[in-house]
Amino acid sequence: MTKNLSKIITIGTFDGVHFGHQKILGKVVKIAQDNKCIPSVLTLFPHPRMVLGKDHDVKLLNTIEERVELLKNQGIEEVIVKEFTQEFANLSARDYVKSVLVDELNLSHIVIGYDHHFGKNRTANITDLKHFASEFNFKVEEISAQDIKDVTVSSTKIRTALHDGNVELANSYLGYNFFISGTVIKGKGLGRTIAFPTANIHIKETYKLIPRDGVYVVSSTYNNELVYGMMNIGTNPTVDGKSRSVEVHFFDFNEDLYGKTIRIAFLNRLRSEQKFDSVDALKAQLKNDRTAALDYIEALND
Repeated sequence: MTKNLSKIITIGTFDGVHFGHQKILGKVVKIAQDNKCIPSVLTLFPHPRMVLGKDHDVKLLNTIEERVELLKNQGIEEVIVKEFTQEFANLSARDYVKSVLVDELNLSHIVIGYDHHFGKNRTANITDLKHFASEFNFKVEEISAQDIKDVTVSSTKIRTALHDGNVELANSYLGYNFFISGTVIKGKGLGRTIAFPTANIHIKETYKLIPRDGVYVVSSTYNNELVYGMMNIGTNPTVDGKSRSVEVHFFDFNEDLYGKTIRIAFLNRLRSEQKFDSVDALKAQLKNDRTAALDYIEALND
């Protein structure tokens, strides 16, 4: 790749990189191919709401590493992650266009939403951008109101679905199975004593959205092989758990995962987390959950 090759750029958070985003990204890739340019995305991190004090506890569908990977899976060759700081937020519209888009990124074409706002206090709009395009010699292509609406609606519906535990609906909007990534840490070891050993997952990114508490059918890839299991998200009330945990039990699996980082995809929700009268009652329910999960997986693979 030639370093000074010009870029076709689109700008956005692209949280989820879902079907609505994919439509826009496909347009960027096509324009880049037609013009022999690099299809690129400029994305900001941390999320502006985290920095500007409007919502420090914002939850995102992807970590920044996941976002970059998903964007590249859509044919984007270069993902530029720009650190969002107060200093960046204070850039005037013209300084932003000249110093970032033109001088730093060498864009030749920008694909952007009709309602895009930028610069200090987000006072500049797409009309201003077209004036700058004339001044600095790059092209602007508007993303239609309908395409922008598709992106907004999909993102909202995905978050709502995951908050409700409806991972199948979320997956239908995403175009892939929602997933989490984390490191396996030591737990209390209760699962092993009742024949359901679990891997406790630590997710270091506190901004990553975790679906509603409950029991889920999940899958993962380990040593290039697909493995299935069931996951519990919650506080383990039967054994007086106090803090929220994420634990997965893989079927027919006997590998030591401690210290390893694994990715787990959500396939379906089986039930809500509940408090049982005894550990034996919990064990009986887990057997039922296993049967239900295996039935789901069998139907999935028919």
